Amino acid sequence: VRDEESGYNKNLFCIPKHYEEDLERVFIPHGLILDRTERLARDIMQDMGSHHVVALCVLKGGYKFFADLLDHIKALNQNGDKSVLITVDFVRIKSYC
Repeated sequence: VRDEESGYNKNLFCIPKHYEEDLERVFIPHGLILDRTERLARDIMQDMGSHHVVALCVLKGGYKFFADLLDHIKALNQNGDKSVLITVDFVRIKSYC
């Protein structure tokens, strides 16, 4: 998202009441994030071929994205021509600094 991007009016979305006063605009709609997540899953499947993948989730902030990405990879494994073996693990980081 570019700095000059104006985003979308928050009235176009269902915003939880406890965020209404804190939120001014929506920069990236959830549907667009899901679409890009699915594309990333397809790229991973294509690039990894039949290699074993170790998926590591940084807990707390990354869990939802991680779960969505694995759901897309799982669907591609079940419905695609090839499948990728995936091992899942989690790490908790005390500080990002």
